[in-house]
Amino acid sequence: MTLEVAVRAAAPIPLDVSFRVEAGELLALVGPSGAGKSTVLRAIAGLWHPDRGRVSVDGETWLDTDTGTDLPTHRRRLGVVFQSYALFPQMTALANVMAAGAGQTRASEVLELVHLGGLERRRPAELSGGQQQRVAVARALARDPAVLLLDEPFSAVDRGTREGLYAEIERLRAHLRMPVVLVTHDMEEARRLADRIVVIDHGQVLRDGPVDDILYDPRALRGMGLREAGATLTARIEDQEADGLTRLRCAGGPLWLPRISGVAGEVVRVRIMAHDVMLANQRPEAISALNVIPGVIESILPGDGPGALVTLAVGDELVVARITQRSVQAMGLVVGQSCYALVKSMAVARHQVGREEAEP
Repeated sequence: MTLEVAVRAAAPIPLDVSFRVEAGELLALVGPSGAGKSTVLRAIAGLWHPDRGRVSVDGETWLDTDTGTDLPTHRRRLGVVFQSYALFPQMTALANVMAAGAGQTRASEVLELVHLGGLERRRPAELSGGQQQRVAVARALARDPAVLLLDEPFSAVDRGTREGLYAEIERLRAHLRMPVVLVTHDMEEARRLADRIVVIDHGQVLRDGPVDDILYDPRALRGMGLREAGATLTARIEDQEADGLTRLRCAGGPLWLPRISGVAGEVVRVRIMAHDVMLANQRPEAISALNVIPGVIESILPGDGPGALVTLAVGDELVVARITQRSVQAMGLVVGQSCYALVKSMAVARHQVGREEAEP
C-alpha cells in the first residue's frame, strides 16, 4: 500500500504540502508549533477539508477536490491515535477496542499484541498513562487499517514512560504493514522511530528525506528549531563593566561577552556557536569560562563523523553543543537530564538579525 497526500489551503494557515509513504514505512512530520503538521494529518483522516487536495491509498481515492470525491472519516480505512487517546471512560479496555468495530476475539488479539493481556476488564481510570496509550494503539490497529496516523501520541506521558512506549512501537513495527504517519515535535522521537522525515515550516515542505540525511542538513535542522552551527539567545543588558565586558541576563542567568553598544534594559540577541559549547553534569568551579548556563537536554542527535549535537532547553530557547559521541557516552547524557553549558565570554557575540530572520 502507498499513501499519497497533496493538500493546499489558505486557512487556517497557508498550506502547500505533498508527500508519499510506502507500505511498512514510518514517516515523521516534524516542525515548529503552528507549522501545519496536525492539519495535514486531519486532512488524511477526513477531519479537515483543504481548498484543494488529493489523498489516495493504494489507488483508492479518499479525497480529490478536482472530482468532488471526499469520503467521510468512517469510510476511510484508517487508525488514529490522538494525543489525548480519546478513550471512553465508562468502558473497559476490551470494550474500547471493540468500539472500533472489532469483534471480541480480534480485540483480545490486539490487546495481547500491545502487552495488555489480562487487563481487558479495566477501565481507563484503572490504567496507567502508558497502558491507556497502548489501549489507544490497540483500538487503532483493531480495524486492520490501511493507514495508521499517530498525532503526538507520547506527549501526554512522562519521559520514563515514553521510553517504554518507544520500545513498544519499535517492537510493533514488525507487525505493521501499512504506511504510518507520526506527527511530533520531538526530534529524538523522530530519530528513533522514523524511516523518513518531512520537515514542515510555515505550511511548506522544507525537506523530505531519510532520517540520516535530514539530521545532517543544517537547513532542515533550522526548520525543526535547531541550529546546527549554533544558537541565538534573547538577553537583556544589565551593565557595562569596567574590564571591557558587557553583563547581560538571559533565561539561564547572567551572561558576559565583549563590550557591545547598548544601555541597561535593552533587549538584544546573542549568538553562541555549537563548537564553542562544552557540557558538564555539575556546575564547575574555578574555571576560566565565565558563562555557565543551566539547561535540560532536549535531544541528542548524531553529528558529523564521531560527533553529536546535544540541544539544551534554556527556558523557551535552545543552546546547541557539538561534542563527541564518546563524551555523550562517558557523561551518561540522556534526554531529560539537567546539565550545564560552558561558554567562554570571548565566544559570545551580539547577533545581527538578518533580513530573512527579521521577517515574520
